[in-house]
Amino acid sequence: MEFKHLCLVRFKEGVVVEDIIQELSKLAAELDMIKFFGWGKDVLNQDALTQGFTHVFSMCFDSAEDLAACMGHEKHGAFAATFMAALDKVVVMDFPFVVAKPAPQPEA
Repeated sequence: MEFKHLCLVRFKEGVVVEDIIQELSKLAAELDMIKFFGWGKDVLNQDALTQGFTHVFSMCFDSAEDLAACMGHEKHGAFAATFMAALDKVVVMDFPFVVAKPAPQPEA
């Protein structure tokens, strides 16, 4: 079963978000246990719903063991210190991903 690592964040004032995203993308490319990495920025600015969170980051893993290996990896630890220092607020969730509606298969 696929596992997700999801982070909702609000960056501190003055943080160059593009630099953080670039470093996180580099980390994801270097760690083979990360099968997918993606991110996005809120576009609707509905503070009552977003509670001030502006960005979301998502990583996918083949198993809980791969997720744990990533979280324990020295490169993740080194980046996590930089990442956490740049954040004003964060919510992190790690969970098995249940597909309720599969993506359509491409036609042959």
